[in-house]
Amino acid sequence: MSNSSKLAVVLDELNRAAEQLAGEQLEQLAEAIGSAGRVFVAGAGRSGLMMRAFAMRLMHLGLDVYVVGETVTRSLSKGDLLLIGSGSGETKSLVPMVQKARSLEARVGVLTLSEASTIGRLADIVVKLPGAPKDQDGEDASTVQPMGSLFEQMLLLVCDAVILRLMDKQELTGKAMYGNHANLE
Repeated sequence: MSNSSKLAVVLDELNRAAEQLAGEQLEQLAEAIGSAGRVFVAGAGRSGLMMRAFAMRLMHLGLDVYVVGETVTRSLSKGDLLLIGSGSGETKSLVPMVQKARSLEARVGVLTLSEASTIGRLADIVVKLPGAPKDQDGEDASTVQPMGSLFEQMLLLVCDAVILRLMDKQELTGKAMYGNHANLE
């Protein structure tokens, strides 16, 4: 199979996955972000990288946003929102964060494959992304892609779609967001 046909397979999987999204869940997430005092994001592995990309775009929107674990991350408190990206919703390093956020009366949102997971059950807002959890061999039966690639790609795309919704609400353009873009590079 050629590289272009492999790309076509990936794009086809993403299109099929996008058709399964619940628009009301994305709207709920956008509303929660818009009404939060501060937004904190976390994830592990590649999901964590997608959440970092989301944090950057939220910052470009002018929001007060932090990546959990960074040295400049402030303390979470009531009125804040913790957003977790976790395919399984069971990531051992993320569950205690969610429990702590709940004890501090912060809201919790999760983007996950499993609404019934530990994090899904603890969250105020659940965005269920399409796909199937990896089996013990690390394979996902719903995709030809390795490991959690389909979930991680959908996570990035869904986060970008939420950014577009927030831009609409704030009547912002991409050009206007450049005012918050890094300028020491």
